Amino acid sequence: MGQATGFRQVFANAEFRGLWAGALLSRGGDQLARVALAVIAYQRTGSPALTAVVYALTLVPALLGGPLLGWLADRHPRRELIITCDVIRTVLMGLVAIPGLPLPALCALVFASQLLESPTRAARIALLPDILPADAYPTGVAANHLTSQLLTLIGFAGGGLIVAAAGPGVSLVINAATFAACALITALTVRHRPAAGRDREQSWLSATGGGFRLITISPSLRGLLGLALLAGFHVIPEAVAVPYAASLGKGAVEAGLLMAAIPVGNVLGVYVLTRFVPLERRLGAMGPMAVAAAVPLVASLLRPDFVVLLVLWTVSGAFSGYQVSANAEFVRLVPQDRRGQAVGLASSALVAVQGLGVLLGGLLVEWAGPADGLAVAGIAGVAAGIPAALAWHRARTTQAAKPVG
Repeated sequence: MGQATGFRQVFANAEFRGLWAGALLSRGGDQLARVALAVIAYQRTGSPALTAVVYALTLVPALLGGPLLGWLADRHPRRELIITCDVIRTVLMGLVAIPGLPLPALCALVFASQLLESPTRAARIALLPDILPADAYPTGVAANHLTSQLLTLIGFAGGGLIVAAAGPGVSLVINAATFAACALITALTVRHRPAAGRDREQSWLSATGGGFRLITISPSLRGLLGLALLAGFHVIPEAVAVPYAASLGKGAVEAGLLMAAIPVGNVLGVYVLTRFVPLERRLGAMGPMAVAAAVPLVASLLRPDFVVLLVLWTVSGAFSGYQVSANAEFVRLVPQDRRGQAVGLASSALVAVQGLGVLLGGLLVEWAGPADGLAVAGIAGVAAGIPAALAWHRARTTQAAKPVG
C-alpha cells in the first residue's frame, strides 16, 4: 500500500473542511467554557472543592455519554444528529450565561450540555469514513488529531485571556455562539445521508450489548482497543509534572513545560508518521511503539536532570502517536451501521483508563516519590504493552485486518 494522501488533498474536500471546522469550534468553545465556569464557581463559592466539582461536570459526561448515547449516531442520520445536538447545546449554554443563575441549575445545564458531546463526537467520527476516500481517511483522522492537540496546548491560556478580558458571562455567550456556528457550518457543508443502523427500532440495551459483542468477538477490534487503552499509562507524566518539577527544585514554569512535553511530542510523532510512513508500516509499528512509549518513563530511575527529563517525555509523546493510527483503524474495521455505538463505547473506555491512570500516577508518586513512582508506572506500561502488542500482531496476521461482520 502506498503513502497516504497528503493534508492538502484532504482539506480540498469541502465536507471534511466543514466537519473539521465544526469539531474545532466545538472543542475551542468547550475549553473557553471550562475556564469561565471555574471562575464563576470560585467567585460565587470561594470553595476550591466546589470549583473542582463544577469543572468535573465538564469532563464526567464523556465517561457516561458513550454507552448511553453513542447508539444515536447509528439510529439517526448523523448530519442531522450533529446539527440537533449543537442547537440544543446552544440553548443550554445560553441559559448557563444568564447572570445570577443558581449554581445547582448551572451545574445541571452544564452536565446536560456536555452529555450531548458524546453522540455528536460519535457521529462526526462515524461520518468521516463516508466523507473521505479510503486512501485519504487515515490522513483526515491525523489532521483532526493534530489540530485538536494544538488547540489543547493553547486553549487554556487563550481561554484565560478571553475570560480575563471579557468576563466569564460573556465568555459563556461566546461558547453558546460556537455551537450555533457548528450547527450552521454542518448544515451548509455536510450532505444528508440516511441513518446507518439497519434496525431503527432497536432498544438502547440491545444496541449497547451488540456493541460490546462486536468488539469482544473480533480479535482485530480487541487488539486495537487494547493498544488504545495503554493511554492510561502514557498520560501519567502530565498528572505528576508539578510534584516532579518541585522535586527537582523547579517551579511552575518548568512544570508547565513538562506538562506540554507529552502533547508536543505527540504532535511531532503523528505528523512524521502520517507524512512519511506508509499506512501498512504504521499499522505494523503500532505494537512496538505502544511498548516504546512507556520506556522513557522507566528512565526516571536514573534521576535525569530537567532538560533530559523534558526530552524523555517528548519522546514518550512521540511514540504515543501510534494512537491515531489505532483509532482510525478501529473505526475503519467497524461495520458502517454500528460505528456510533462502537466509537461511543471505546471513547468512554479511553476516558476511564486515562482517569485511572491519573489516579494511579498520583498514588505512586505519593508512595514512592516522583522519580521512582513514574518509573514503576513505566514498568507497568511496558508489561501491559507487550501482550497488547502481541494480540494486535496475531490479529493482523491471522485476519489480515479484514472488516468484521
